[in-house]
Amino acid sequence: MRKYIFSVLIALLSLPVIAQQQQSQAKSILDKTAEAFRKAGGVKADFTVKVITDGLIEGVEHGTIQLKGEKFVLKTTDIVTWFDGKTQWSYVAKNDEVNVSNPTQEELQQINPYTFLYMYQKGFSYKLGTMKTFRGKAIWEVVLTAKDKAQDLERITLYVTKEGYEPLYILLQQRAHPTRNAITVTSYQTGQKYADTLFTFDRKQYPSAEIIDLR
Repeated sequence: MRKYIFSVLIALLSLPVIAQQQQSQAKSILDKTAEAFRKAGGVKADFTVKVITDGLIEGVEHGTIQLKGEKFVLKTTDIVTWFDGKTQWSYVAKNDEVNVSNPTQEELQQINPYTFLYMYQKGFSYKLGTMKTFRGKAIWEVVLTAKDKAQDLERITLYVTKEGYEPLYILLQQRAHPTRNAITVTSYQTGQKYADTLFTFDRKQYPSAEIIDLR
């Protein structure tokens, strides 16, 4: 009995050390993923988003995102969003209107799933998950949890390839809300050459659009 109690005690005392090791390894994976992204130059990714509520798929959307550092252009069926590092323009096709804003970091997290690549070091804790393969590829699973309990985005689950450190899957979980956005990257191209003008709204392309300035 004493031997059993001693074994349990040792196991309990080891938990903080194991947790610390896991966090250190998870951070190392995130660091390597961010570094691979920085070295990739311009990136273009095709993706599929599934909106899941209480385990049921409520909707599926396909889109493309082009990235250059913090700048991006995100295109889905109904909306095109440009962000040049400061200003964001969102064109809503059905209304033929453009909303202009200076988004907060949290707002960017809701729009651009790749935001974690340059924001994970602030405001998140992280640990390794248990998934080993995804779509036939060996992966690391990293779970990021927001430290700020008031933040709407509570958790990000990330699958990264062990070879190349490319994001394959991103799951966004809102706080106190049953809806999750599951993003599967179907194509990932690096080394793209993008002019900075790509990431700003071009009025000439949408001459009839109503501009709504929310800044």
